[in-house]
Amino acid sequence: MRRIIQRLIAAIVLSIGIVAAAVGTSYGQDKQDKVVRIGYQKYGKLVLLKSKGTLEPKLAANGYKVVWTEFPSGPPLLEALNVGAIDFGNTGEAPPIFAQAAGAPIQYVAYEPPAPKGEAILVPKDSPLKSVADLKGKKVALNKGSNVHYLLLKALEKAGVKYSEIEPVFLAPADARAAFERGAVDAWVIWDPFQAAAEAATGARTLADGTGIVANYQFYFASKKFLAANPEIVDAVLAELSSVDDWAKGDIHAVAEQLALAIGLSVPVVEVALKRQAYGIRPITDAVIADQQQVADAFFALNLIPKSIKISDVARKPGS
Repeated sequence: MRRIIQRLIAAIVLSIGIVAAAVGTSYGQDKQDKVVRIGYQKYGKLVLLKSKGTLEPKLAANGYKVVWTEFPSGPPLLEALNVGAIDFGNTGEAPPIFAQAAGAPIQYVAYEPPAPKGEAILVPKDSPLKSVADLKGKKVALNKGSNVHYLLLKALEKAGVKYSEIEPVFLAPADARAAFERGAVDAWVIWDPFQAAAEAATGARTLADGTGIVANYQFYFASKKFLAANPEIVDAVLAELSSVDDWAKGDIHAVAEQLALAIGLSVPVVEVALKRQAYGIRPITDAVIADQQQVADAFFALNLIPKSIKISDVARKPGS
């Protein structure tokens, strides 16, 4: 019995030593390793940057590692930024409006030019609906708080239909695609590459895209805390994004081949989406802030956000 007890004590001591060593090693790594955590979606320049692998060596020179996390859409990405799970990411126009209204510590740091054809209101190919006005009384699937939320608002307004006169069905892209295909909804408001994929697979028709209705900007964000502590790292990420952007606009077919593998779509579908995309990573301007303020004011007027907000309060100032 004495020998058994001695062996148990020895095993416990050994286990404690192993755990302590592991904790010490982990703690040492945490102290030594600086990390930038980037949130990205299924499509866009950040996916390209991740797949090219050029950011990691750039930031390693500054002692930083890169951790990538994929999100299905903009709202959960910005929620992750809100709770401190990521430091940097990008979304369309609407998600940051909801995030700022909820008190998220976001900071606009860059944008891409308008890409109004990169989002659309789709209906099945054999749908009797012929115009946006026909959506009155119909079920419309969309991702709540995403960029297409604003497209739907403005398209309805232009067609003389009140937002309260349709039945919004809030679904993430994958679930919305399933509902759209089985006829559970009458229309689907969606962005590329899901838009291009649905068109190719189902023959979906476009009632309206953003042309003449919304700009459909893409925005890049950092958390206020991370930007304040690491402005040079944010600038390094944006510089590498610009390099990828320059390459992308010069060889769309090559980009489509690379992205297709990364996101699991066919090259022709991705190529269609890329041709509807905008190119150029640019600093935030007063004009862009003014455009984004209109989005915020529209959501507040419809009580979709709980309070009025000022976009300029969370836009990166030149030189900061």
